[in-house]
Amino acid sequence: MIGRSLSDATADARLRGEGLFVADVALDRPLHLAFLRSPVPRGRIAALDVDAARDLPGVHAVHTSADLQGLGKLSVNAVLPVLRETNYPILGGPEITCLGQPIAAVLADTTPVALDALEAIWPDIVEPATPLDARPVAAKTWRTGDTAQAFADAAHVVEVELAHPRLAPSPMEGRAIAVEWSESGLTIWHSTQTPHRTRSELAQILSIKPSSLHVIAPDVGGAFGMKASLYPEEVFAVWAALTHKRSVRWCASRGEDLLSATHGRGITSRGRLAVDAQGIFLALEARISAPVGPWLPNSGLIPGWNAARILPGGYDIPSVDIETEVVPDALGVTGIYRGAGRPEAACLMERLVDRAAQTSGLDPFQIRRRNVHASGALPFRTATGNLLDTGDYPDALSRLAAAAGYDDLLARRSRRREDGALSGIGVAFYLEPSGSGFESACVTWAEDGRVSVASGSSSQGHGRETAFAQIAAEILEVPFKDIRVMQGDTGTCPPGIGALASRGTAIGGSAVFLACERLRARRLRGAALPMVENVRYENEGQAWGYGAYLVALEVDRDTGAVHIEQATCFDDAGHLINPAFVEGQIRGGFAQGLGEALMEAVIHDPDGQLLTGSLMDYALPRAVDLPPIAIHKTEHPSSMNALGAKGVGEAGTIGAPAAILNAVLDALQPLGVDHIDMPLTPCKIWTAMRARETT
Repeated sequence: MIGRSLSDATADARLRGEGLFVADVALDRPLHLAFLRSPVPRGRIAALDVDAARDLPGVHAVHTSADLQGLGKLSVNAVLPVLRETNYPILGGPEITCLGQPIAAVLADTTPVALDALEAIWPDIVEPATPLDARPVAAKTWRTGDTAQAFADAAHVVEVELAHPRLAPSPMEGRAIAVEWSESGLTIWHSTQTPHRTRSELAQILSIKPSSLHVIAPDVGGAFGMKASLYPEEVFAVWAALTHKRSVRWCASRGEDLLSATHGRGITSRGRLAVDAQGIFLALEARISAPVGPWLPNSGLIPGWNAARILPGGYDIPSVDIETEVVPDALGVTGIYRGAGRPEAACLMERLVDRAAQTSGLDPFQIRRRNVHASGALPFRTATGNLLDTGDYPDALSRLAAAAGYDDLLARRSRRREDGALSGIGVAFYLEPSGSGFESACVTWAEDGRVSVASGSSSQGHGRETAFAQIAAEILEVPFKDIRVMQGDTGTCPPGIGALASRGTAIGGSAVFLACERLRARRLRGAALPMVENVRYENEGQAWGYGAYLVALEVDRDTGAVHIEQATCFDDAGHLINPAFVEGQIRGGFAQGLGEALMEAVIHDPDGQLLTGSLMDYALPRAVDLPPIAIHKTEHPSSMNALGAKGVGEAGTIGAPAAILNAVLDALQPLGVDHIDMPLTPCKIWTAMRARETT
């Protein structure tokens, strides 16, 4: 069963509309929740008149920040040294700290009544008395070797500065929570990646016993990191159910998510690379600045951490000087988004490598093969403390070049350039660290031979139910159809961290694998059914997936439009459980990477007002925007987990932007255009071309 491309066992029901999402959950006479949001990025509420809203028929209650005193704060994963604490306001007031912050909440019999009541609330907002506190929230530095001397001795020094756009994760299902109140406790259906975290954080913030909360993540319509933490609106929904002893439901609109859900990326990075006369890298200097909003999601420090500590990627560079800072802004809360700092690290490094290739007169593949860790060099401890586990980086580059037909592409590019076309080829090498920590599994082998797998991990359409069933079927030699997988329910499943950071199969799958191995060993010793095994598995360290992508494209001289003609991916995700799922993850990730590279950006005007408040303004990739993608794989099992698996869920979002960016700038190189920040829209490219023509 392991290694076979079985179809997703849950897909048919969802395609028939038989899935269960938060909006489908039946509640008994629920109160429907709506939020009045701040129309300005910063300010102070001088007055907030809610009387007219309270008096409307069908309105049960209206709450402001004065009603929510003494609540706790959200936990933050302190992967970086925290320099100062941030607040976690459930409702803003009297100070407003970001655009779209909820400042009043209406509970009503229906959603339309609640929305109407918002129109009857009159906030008087004045300019803030104090400026934004611009002090860093967190920071860290890594240094090794003598970088100053290396730069002094270098034959070439190349520099790059990149500003990543803010991105809106945009899952198909927005944020949503349904809370069923009863005397014995609350049952909470939450569209989340981390149901056990939802329970523990709610208990901490509201000062209640975790045992009084039963959290269920039903079918989750996508997440991409946006649903890894707990939002103030969701805390309020649970507080309201406890306060009013009524069930409560809140489902965010698309506009609310674009405005007030966590954004991703937005990082600015600067780098310098020292290169000797033979094209060997001597030293790297990098400075990362990662924006955060007025409150930190649980994983809010991860992007700034990853964007720095993944450097220098897969390259063997003896001296590094890397600094990262997490700095506040008032444009909204930022958090993890598929990749979470990995694409930023890859883009900076791969732009520097392309610059070094041009300056040294070397081919992009040649200079990469010359500087990545040599075959047989892994495992390797990097300057930032990471252990690169297994793989063959030069082989991946060579096999990508062969699979893509690189020599033929070079010849075709030359011919097209002779004809006046703007033809480009972009290459990018990437690393993808998986998550670390624990997951749990409880596997029951019943008397009738059937097997139940309860996992502490969860899913948002990954097909993890199928992959975990494949593991159990393989180890226990039980028919696939006789295996049932349960996850996402704190009442029936053991504790776990959840589905984020490409951890699900590597860690959650390893827990299932070990539980099944123990059951099988007991069975072989003659133990009778039924049998149960509980495993809490913690990996040895992060598994490091890797790969290399190539993109060939043309830029239209008249319009600046980009047409991708070929995209070739070569990925190593370790031991593959279901190759079809791996391919699906790569294609989906590539689509989101293409979105960042070519079209997606959250835009605010000079006053901080959101200009991309709907999908009419925020450009998501469509099916017709995606090129044909050729996917090639190799398997170097990881030594860091029992399955030997590596993450692949973020691969496309890491490799695609860097390869597309390099390809576009390669196409524009004959015109002298050497820098454009993503997204590489036709307007930006056309403007850059015209500017060169007039200089």
